Order: sequence, then structure tokens, then C-alpha cells
Amino acid sequence: MVNKIRKAVFPAAGLGTRFLPATKSSPKEMLPLVDKPLIQYVVEESVASGVESILIITGRDKSAIENHFDISFELEQLLKERNKLDLFDQVRAISDIAQISYTRQKQALGLGHAIYQAKDFVGSEPFAALLADDIVDSEIPALQQMVEVYERYDAPVIATMQVDGEDISRFGVIDAEEVEPNVFKIRDMVEKPPFAEAPSNLAIIGRYIFTPDIFEAIEQTKPGSGGEIQITDAMRILLQKRPFYAVKLKGTRHDAGDKLGFLIATVELALKREDLGGEFREYLRSLDLG
Repeated sequence: MVNKIRKAVFPAAGLGTRFLPATKSSPKEMLPLVDKPLIQYVVEESVASGVESILIITGRDKSAIENHFDISFELEQLLKERNKLDLFDQVRAISDIAQISYTRQKQALGLGHAIYQAKDFVGSEPFAALLADDIVDSEIPALQQMVEVYERYDAPVIATMQVDGEDISRFGVIDAEEVEPNVFKIRDMVEKPPFAEAPSNLAIIGRYIFTPDIFEAIEQTKPGSGGEIQITDAMRILLQKRPFYAVKLKGTRHDAGDKLGFLIATVELALKREDLGGEFREYLRSLDLG
């Protein structure tokens, strides 16, 4: 019987340099898409996919993340007194969403190093790892799509998307064989290959399901550029010992860690809101974009 994915890890210790100066004192993960911080979208996705316990890997100046998922007695009391019960329910639901714990990554030494901080939390279970600046807008939660593949193959699963043209050089890329529609068995992975050398147009994005032997692979991974331990390098080590699969996700992926991607995500998500979409659409139509 395949073990259920009950735990998820959220690396959130990065410095957010692509969003300076906004992230000088505020975590990138707390940047709001419309009225909800990035990390909340991804936490909600993981809970909707069956996750029960979450570990957020934080760093210095990241206390706002912990405060966001904690109970705010003063705010809740004020909302009750003013009879704003809908807002009270929204705020309380955030603190009740899941069992969330935290550990600190003292130095930002790469995604592989960040995930390694979860070794004790994970124990002997398979687990998910999600990046908060990858927002996937889909009918079926992105992680749920991956869980279904994991349960069929009992093997690690990574998320991919199709990237055409030279932009593929910005991503890790898989060399893989399609074994069923939108599901691939991975032969190899290449980190940011030149366009002419990319083995496919399938780019790795920030969703992973790992088995606990990923930690041993991380221990064997040598630091790369900038002394960072890359998770792609660790996955290649583990790929020599066990099969890996990839899912081409159904849905729209937004790179909300990029300024343009963040703006696009804000517009598209706002247009889908019942309380905002109509008026916002009319405003956009009124703009002189010439």
C-alpha cells in the first residue's frame, strides 16, 4: 500500500532579491495577490490535496509568515465587536488551516539545503515540497494532480510545464518518456541548459513529491555555484537508484516571484473574483493602452 502524502515542506528562507526594495524587510512570500499573500495560496493548495502537517523553512526577518498563520486575538475581537463576522471567519480560518510548524535555515544555501532542514520533520514518510512564488491556477489543485500520479507509481513526482523557445534556458529541464497522457518517466534532468541543448520543452517548476531517501541524496550533493546545494543535482543522484516521474500540470502557472509574472497573476486572479472582476474588467477596458 502506498503511503499517503500527509506532510508538506515550504522553503521560505530566500532573500527575495527580485522584489527589492519591497522585500528588504517584508518576506517575499507575504506579497499579496489581490488580498491574500502568496504563501497562503500554496498552503491552501496543499491542504486541498490532503496535506495535514506543514513545515515552513524560514530565515531572518520572516516572522510575518508565522504571525499570519497564528491567531490574532486583538484583530478577531475587534471584528466581533464591529459585527464583521465574515471577516472574522476569514481570519480565523487562516489560523485553523493546518498544523504548521517552523524551522530556520540559518544560511540561504540553495533549495536542496533548505529541503534538508525538514529531515527530522519528515521522518520515514513521503512528502511534498512547494515553492510559494509558483502559483498554479487550476480546477484540480496542482499538488493533487501530482499525488494521483504518485499513488499510481509509488515513486517521486515533479511538476513540469511546457516552455517554448529560448526561455527554457531559465529552468531545469527534463529528458523523459511519456508513459500516459501528461505523465512522463524521467531519464535525466538538466539545470538551465542552453536552448540548443535542452532535451525537451518541459521545465521543472516549484512542486515536488519526494520519498525520504532524497535526504541521503542531498547529503551526497556537492555545492554548486555560489556554494549552493541544488535540488536538481540531488534528484539526479536519486534518479540512479529509483524511478522518477513528472506531471505536465493542467492549469496556468504564474511566476509570482518575478515582477511581470506577479502583475499578470494579480490581474488574472482579480478578474476571476466575483466581488471585483466585473468592475475591474470595465476599468481595464477604459484604459488607453496606445
